[in-house]
Amino acid sequence: MVKLSIITAVHNQLAVNRWYVEHLKRYTQQPYELIIIDNASTDGSAEFFESVGAKVIRNAANYSYPYTQNQGIAVAQGKWLAFLNNDIVVPPAWDTRLLASAERNGLDLLTVCGIERIETPEATKQLRRRWKRAALPVRLFGATQPWLKLAHRWMYGNWQRFSRDRAQRFEGQVLEGYVGNSVLMNRRAIELVGLWDERIQAADADLFLRAKKRAVEHGDVKPLHIALDVFVHHYIRITMRANPPAFADASRLIPMDEKWSREEAHRLQPSP
Repeated sequence: MVKLSIITAVHNQLAVNRWYVEHLKRYTQQPYELIIIDNASTDGSAEFFESVGAKVIRNAANYSYPYTQNQGIAVAQGKWLAFLNNDIVVPPAWDTRLLASAERNGLDLLTVCGIERIETPEATKQLRRRWKRAALPVRLFGATQPWLKLAHRWMYGNWQRFSRDRAQRFEGQVLEGYVGNSVLMNRRAIELVGLWDERIQAADADLFLRAKKRAVEHGDVKPLHIALDVFVHHYIRITMRANPPAFADASRLIPMDEKWSREEAHRLQPSP
């Protein structure tokens, strides 16, 4: 059995997919399998992933995030499963550091930090303001590799140095919460917390609440935590110009507040 199964859903965005794989191959240290759920791409993305050795599941239509992640789980061979967005840049040794943080902190599921959230609200606000400026090339000219690369360089300068410095400053430190572009879970977490809820497109928030509820009520798993020493860059909404078709399973999706009452969601919020 391989150590790590990486599961990613895509619809088109060939340039983004190439950029994603370039860094995944360069910076992943553990033996891994790459499982791609291709949601009816028409730009050669499925063929590209097959050419780099990925296991590609081809859907005839575009499906929601939780549905595709469960498709990946069904064929995954790894002891640990990493659910990664395609519009990210991983740092050096991202996988080894996440696994070390999980062991050090007794975690069965954890996420990375990034533009969405770092160590304090103030630091996160500063980072988001910086990215708003650095993202200008992609906003203006589109998500092609030269502009993805330029925006990334404007944001971080030397990515390896930025990642190394952050890893050294925050080694082993975690914070209760989540950043949904990169989630790592082991088989035990899936057994205790369950598969992704295919009714909820806001799957990261739902996963956090389910894990926290399990932790509070049973105490046999810890809540979802953010590893502060693994910073993954996420292009966030600027890569959404692919305009994917409506979800084929849209009829079964429900809003978060239909599943979680305001009171229960508030009760399960991250500890201060």
